[in-house]
Amino acid sequence: MAPTQLNESQKNNLLNSAIGFLGVLLLILLAALASRFVFPRIANERVSEDPTLISSVIQMQVLNGAGVPGLATRYTGSLRQYGFDVVETGNFDHFDVEKTLVISRNGQMENAQRVARAIGVSEQYILREESPDFYLDITLVIGADYDSLNL
Repeated sequence: MAPTQLNESQKNNLLNSAIGFLGVLLLILLAALASRFVFPRIANERVSEDPTLISSVIQMQVLNGAGVPGLATRYTGSLRQYGFDVVETGNFDHFDVEKTLVISRNGQMENAQRVARAIGVSEQYILREESPDFYLDITLVIGADYDSLNL
């Protein structure tokens, strides 16, 4: 038997150690997943005042309608702290948007209202533009009033 080869007992110990390690890792991942359901993430006091704000994941697109360079990207972190899933940022088709708009893309107006309440947008600036081909829940168009938002 060559000196670099492992005997059968050493192979079994090595395999058992690897299986044990992977088992512990799996338990940790399952515990982390379970904790996300038991303790939903509420990262900001303004959101915690209204516990209905983050009851489900709202996927959104954030667009710069004011023309300020990097505006949509700048507010993405704050929106994620509220628990919203910002999956896309970019520019609106024009830069003369005066008031920030919340656009419901899937027809669920309660999601649009949750976003509007969280960031301080009046309900008169909530629009509904349903499209079966659009995969996001909300489009947020940040307007020239961006300094007055709760972001």
